[in-house]
Amino acid sequence: MSKVNKVVLAYSGGLDTSIILKWLEDTYDCEVVTFTADIGQGEEVEPARVKAEAMGIKEIYIEDLREEFVRDYVFPMFRANAIYEGEYLLGTSIARPLIAKRLIEIANETGADAISHGATGKGNDQVRFELGAYALKPGVEVIAPWREWDLSSRESLMAYAKNHGIEVDFAKSEKKSPYSMDANLLHISYEGDILEDPWAEAEDDMWRWSVSPENAPDKPTYIELTYEKGDIVAIDGKAMSPATVLEALNKLGGDNGIGRLDIVENRYVGMKSRGCYETPGGTIMMKGHRAIESLTLDREVAHLKDSLMPKYAELVYNGYWWSPEREMMQKMIDESQQYVNGDVRLKLYKGSVSVVGRRSENDSLFDEKIATFEDDDGAYDQKDAAGFIKLNALRLRIAAKRNK
Repeated sequence: MSKVNKVVLAYSGGLDTSIILKWLEDTYDCEVVTFTADIGQGEEVEPARVKAEAMGIKEIYIEDLREEFVRDYVFPMFRANAIYEGEYLLGTSIARPLIAKRLIEIANETGADAISHGATGKGNDQVRFELGAYALKPGVEVIAPWREWDLSSRESLMAYAKNHGIEVDFAKSEKKSPYSMDANLLHISYEGDILEDPWAEAEDDMWRWSVSPENAPDKPTYIELTYEKGDIVAIDGKAMSPATVLEALNKLGGDNGIGRLDIVENRYVGMKSRGCYETPGGTIMMKGHRAIESLTLDREVAHLKDSLMPKYAELVYNGYWWSPEREMMQKMIDESQQYVNGDVRLKLYKGSVSVVGRRSENDSLFDEKIATFEDDDGAYDQKDAAGFIKLNALRLRIAAKRNK
């Protein structure tokens, strides 16, 4: 065990991280700095300050990172139309690079030589936090208590708290939900309990952000999204900041039963894991972005983007946000978005999102004179298609003659 003088802990103020705080002090005989981020998880973060102060912490960081989270992480990812394994919108994955960045920045500010997190040794988050940390500060020490200590259950954590005088309200510390949950402005996830049986249907009262599609309103909701360089800047003509956009779309989507997902995914650490996700705003964003791109992106640029997307999504999922390859791909993607400007009209109805209109005043590549089924007044010479087809069929014809 190397000597650690000061460590920055990603601290929620809950049972696990409160125990980690005390464990770090006892095991490493070091000073602890706490960092609590508000990225839209829907819970008060200020109580973490009171808990940290009660445990004698002198340096406490509590920060509202919602705008930065959406502007610098969620929006760039959605410009890439990133979906992992065909379904997952990467709600947990995309939050980790920001937390890793701030952990390292705070370590630099406070002179800490280590960071620590509460991710377990079974999950992806340990990989995401640590790959990000090493990319930003190669020599940093990373302490992952779940890979070191012998505490393996909630009961053992509670016993540790009692034995070490950690203030825990035992009555209130019982889980309000049987599920392991993670939330931010983009999504909320659920794992554990009956979800560990992939045949069992998720209970309807598990979902927090959305009504069931069956109970959604019988009348559709229409919304209009305005895009500038691939990002939503207004809803129904009202200009909004990135975080406000996502908050509004979460409400609209949740009210209409949109964004529920139940999947078995392949974790980076090697196992399969069943999880349920609510991503109402992200589901709407994905539909709208593809719609405006369909109008404004060149065909081959769009196809190239689609071919790169699975790799981009895999990089985000596996914790390589700060890798040179992801940054290279982001530059290509962002360059393609200079023409992705205009409006998309969507219909939200009982769990579905339908595109019912799209327009771009200056950047549309749709030409009615060419696409029309009526008289095009010579805009498109249909005879040209014959030569195009013959040239593209040449290799097929040659191969067919050989194979006779």
